Amino acid sequence: MSLKINLRHLEDHGLRLKGEMPVAELDLCVADELIRAERLLHYDLSVELLHDAVLARGKLALTLDCECSRCLKKFKTDLKLVGWAAHLPLEGEDKVSIDNDCVDLTPFVREDILLSFPQHPLCKTDCAGLKQKSKASKAGGDDESQPALWAELDKLKLK
Repeated sequence: MSLKINLRHLEDHGLRLKGEMPVAELDLCVADELIRAERLLHYDLSVELLHDAVLARGKLALTLDCECSRCLKKFKTDLKLVGWAAHLPLEGEDKVSIDNDCVDLTPFVREDILLSFPQHPLCKTDCAGLKQKSKASKAGGDDESQPALWAELDKLKLK
């Protein structure tokens, strides 16, 4: 089920679209292994016909399953586009394709959702990352008692 709007239904008055759709219908093709979009997209849109365009406005919401890019912890984050809007011209160079008097909002929703994905998902804004254990702490000593790793290279005799 895509978000197709019949232009004839918009001639007298605008439409309100409210519901859910599977993310598979959006064909997101997420290449980022830290972000998975597998849940339902929730939408609440009002669509109206302007003189030579279609105007769609409303809210889009999607829950993403992510892994933190610093500590690799799994977490969920809500992607919310509260003031989402799309102006779709019906005439001119940039006109949208019309198929059987219908305009498809799906490509525009897909694009804006992809642009809203986090570039580097973080479980917390102040995530410190993975906790590192030094060899000295494993052995029970302190860092000064262990020879530096570069000290071994200093022993090499190169001619």
